Amino acid sequence: MTKGNINVSVENIFPLIKKFLYSDHEIFLRELISNATDATLKLKHLTSIGEAKTEYGNPQLEVKINKDAKTLHIIDQGIGMTGEEVEKYINQVAFSGAEEFLEKYKDTAKDAGIIGHFGLGFYSAFMVADKVEILTKSYKEGESAVRWICDGSPEFTLEETTDKTDRGTEIILHIAEDSTEFLEETRIRELLLKYNKFMPVPIKFGTKTHTLPLPEDAPEDAVAETEEVDNIINNPTPAWTIAPSELTNEDYMKFYHELYPMQFEEPLFHIHLNVDYPFNLTGILFFPKLSNNLNIEKDKIQLYQNQVFVTDEVKGIVPDFLMLLRGVIDSPDIPLNVSRSYLQADGAVKKISSYITKKVADKMASLINENREDYEKKWNDIKVVIEYGIITEDKFAEKSEKFTLYPTTDGKYYLWNELTEKIKPIQTDKDGNLVILYATNADEQHSYIQAAQDKGYEVLLLDSPIVPHMIQKLETSKEKVSFARVDADHVNNLIKKDEPVISKLNDTEKESLKKEIEEAVNDTKFTVQLEDLDSKDAPFTITQPEFMRRMKDMQATGGGGGMFGSFPEMYNLVINSNSDFANQVLKTENTDEKKSMIQYALDLAKLSQNLLKGKDLTDFIQRSYKQLEK
Repeated sequence: MTKGNINVSVENIFPLIKKFLYSDHEIFLRELISNATDATLKLKHLTSIGEAKTEYGNPQLEVKINKDAKTLHIIDQGIGMTGEEVEKYINQVAFSGAEEFLEKYKDTAKDAGIIGHFGLGFYSAFMVADKVEILTKSYKEGESAVRWICDGSPEFTLEETTDKTDRGTEIILHIAEDSTEFLEETRIRELLLKYNKFMPVPIKFGTKTHTLPLPEDAPEDAVAETEEVDNIINNPTPAWTIAPSELTNEDYMKFYHELYPMQFEEPLFHIHLNVDYPFNLTGILFFPKLSNNLNIEKDKIQLYQNQVFVTDEVKGIVPDFLMLLRGVIDSPDIPLNVSRSYLQADGAVKKISSYITKKVADKMASLINENREDYEKKWNDIKVVIEYGIITEDKFAEKSEKFTLYPTTDGKYYLWNELTEKIKPIQTDKDGNLVILYATNADEQHSYIQAAQDKGYEVLLLDSPIVPHMIQKLETSKEKVSFARVDADHVNNLIKKDEPVISKLNDTEKESLKKEIEEAVNDTKFTVQLEDLDSKDAPFTITQPEFMRRMKDMQATGGGGGMFGSFPEMYNLVINSNSDFANQVLKTENTDEKKSMIQYALDLAKLSQNLLKGKDLTDFIQRSYKQLEK
C-alpha cells in the first residue's frame, strides 16, 4: 500500500475547489460523467487503431445511488488506470490526462470526441463529498486493479485490490452532510438530463419495466409478463451528430421536441450547421414562430462541447439577432474557463459567430428560391429576426436583399429590387429621391393608406416593433431613398412633385383663417398649417412629423439616445384652404358657432387618428346626438 501527499502547488486546494473554483456545485456530476466518457472513447480509439488488445464491445456508463451507505457511484467500462497512472493523473492536480492523450495521438485522435482541457474536473467531486474512492483496472494485460482513497485533505492512500476484476473505473463519492440532495434519485435524474442528455456513450440510471410480447397462440385472457431492463437515460446519437442527408424533416421535428418537451408548436424550419475548418462546429438551429414578439424568451439555444451540455447563455457565439432562435451548437473549439460555465474572449468565437450568420443568410436565400409562396406565408413569423439582423449585422444586411420581403397593405410581397423597380416611375419626388410610403397599422391608418393608393402609390405594411431602426439603417445605407409613414403629412406633401397649385383664398384670407383656427383649437400639441389641396379632400387632417415620431418610436424599442424621451406628442393639423369648410369658417360671423364648427372638425380628424379618447370622446358623442336632434 502506498501513502503520500497529493502534489499541489497551493496549500490545501480542496477548500479552494469547493468554495471558489466552481460556481455551481451540481456540475460535479457533469465533470465525472465527462471523465468516464473520455475513458470510454479513449478505449474506442485505441481498439480502432489496434493498440488495445481487447474487445471494445458495447460499453455503457452507470450511475448508482446507495442511500444506506450515503454513496454515489459513477462506473465506466473504459480505459481504466494502472497504479502509476493514478499517481500521475490523480495525485498531480491540474495535469490533464485527456490533454496528454490527445497530444500523443494527435494525428489519429482528432475526431475521437475526447474532451480534454479540464484536468481539475475530477476534483469537483470534493464539492459534494467528504471522501472519494477510485476503484480502477486498466485495459492493459497483467495490470492489477487499484483503490485510491482521499478524505478531502492532501493525504491519500493507494493500494492494489481484488475487488475489481473487469476493466474500467468506478468513482465512489461519500456524500457530505451538506450535499445529501445528491442522494435523491429525482435530483440525479434531473442533472443527467440537463448535462448529459446527449452524451455519446449510453448512461444507465436505474431500471425500467419492459412488457414481454405474448406468443401468437396465447389465450385471450393471458397476461403479458414483464422484466426489468436497463434504463438508458440519454440519446448517444442526437440529430446534430448525424449527416443532414440521413435525416428527414420528421427526424428534425422529433429532435426539436426532444430538446423542448414542453414546446408544442412546430418550428417553421431548421438550419443544420456543420463545419470542420477553421474550427469544428456542428449544430441545428430552429426558427420558432415569432410574429412581432420581441419579448420571446431568449437563451433557448444550448451550447454543448462534445455532446456535454455547457450553458444556454450563448451570447457572443451566436449573433444577438439569432438569440431569438432555438436549437443546439456543439463545438470542441469554444474557449471556456475551468468550470466550463463561461465563455472566454477569443478570436475563434468571432469566427464562429460570423459562420453562423453566413449560414443563416444562405439558408434564407435558398428557402425563398425553393418555394417563394411558402416563404411569403412564413414571413410574418420570421421578419423580426431578419429585421434585427439587418440593423445589427452589416454582413447579414448585405446578403439580406436576396430574402428580405417588403409586404404591402394589399397583400403583395416585394424583394428590394422588385419594390424599387415598381415604384420608381411614380414615387420619385422632384429632387430625384425615391420615397417609400409605409403604414404600421392598416386599420388605424386606413384613410391615409386609401389616399395614397388613390394616387397610385404602393404602401408597405411595416408593423414590427423595430421597423423605425431598420428604416433608419436603410436610409443611411442607400442613396436617395427615404421612408415616410402615410400619416406623416398630407399625401400631396409626402412625395412632392413640380405641379401647379391653385389657391381659392388670397394671402389675407389665409392668414385670417389660420389665426381663427389656432384660437379655437388652443392646443400646443397641434401646429396649424394651411395647404392648397383638392376641394374634395378632407378639411382637417392630422399628421405626425416623420422625424419626431420615428425618434420616439425608436426610443420606445431601445435607441434614440433618450433625447426625445421628455418631448410631448406633437402633431400637424393640416387645413385644406380650398375646402368648402374653410370658406364657411371665414363667412361665419357668430364666434361661438365658428368655434363649435372648428372643434367638431378637429374631433373628426382626431377620431380618424384614434386620438379622441376619454372625456373628449364622450363629449363628442353627446354633441353628435344633439346635432342629430336638430
